[in-house]
Amino acid sequence: MDARTVCAAVLLTAGVAVLLLAVLALQVLPGPYARLHALSPATSLGAPLVVLALAVAEGSGRRAAALLVVAVLVAVGGALTAPALGRCTAQHEGRIPRKDPP
Repeated sequence: MDARTVCAAVLLTAGVAVLLLAVLALQVLPGPYARLHALSPATSLGAPLVVLALAVAEGSGRRAAALLVVAVLVAVGGALTAPALGRCTAQHEGRIPRKDPP
């Protein structure tokens, strides 16, 4: 087993562990706002670690670069999605007006 395989296995294990902990937190935490906190590590850390593990296992090349772009998009998308979901939930519950600007 070479160093690249070991590095990919470590990244994959860490990413899957973060995703599993996020799933467990979704089951345990009450309410939508607390559950949003469980989604953030999954999208900003867990999924990018899994994709990074795939890129490391793939080696250098266009496929690895494409996987790294996917990892960045997932991380940025998750960071942008969580506040939007929180705002929509607050509007749905009537905590803030629907026409209130962000």
